[in-house]
Amino acid sequence: MDTEIIDIIRHYGSDILKSTKMLEEKKYMQHGNVSVYEHSIKVCYISIRIAKTFGLNIDMKALVRGALLHDFFLYDWHIYDESHKLHAFSHARCAYENAKKEFDLGKIEKDIILKHMFPVNITPPKYKESVIVSIADKISATHETIFESDHELLRLCIV
Repeated sequence: MDTEIIDIIRHYGSDILKSTKMLEEKKYMQHGNVSVYEHSIKVCYISIRIAKTFGLNIDMKALVRGALLHDFFLYDWHIYDESHKLHAFSHARCAYENAKKEFDLGKIEKDIILKHMFPVNITPPKYKESVIVSIADKISATHETIFESDHELLRLCIV
């Protein structure tokens, strides 16, 4: 693990990671044996890694915060409920509605959360940071679905 990336996550996202609602994400499974909480940290980590690898000039604070909040929907999508029967299409809006109640969001964070499911949600991302998180989310989801997590990243990011 890249400790510099862990430090960036802690620097910009510690308030999110410690928040009661974010900690609630530990109760909900995302893919395989990975909680929504851990998935959000992984997406954040991968997003930073992509930005650094390609030397992209980005708003790091917005990238971190948007990545951590991209799946802030706060329910178990595996349990059938009318309110989220079309989870893949609706959870980005739900995550945004929840996130804006808990945190101050800028335009980039808003775009990241609302558009991370592109192309399932048809409106394309507007900002580099949004594209990066969308890609990182797909990488993370694919990995979590195929492989079991060893939870190493989660241990390193506990603030």
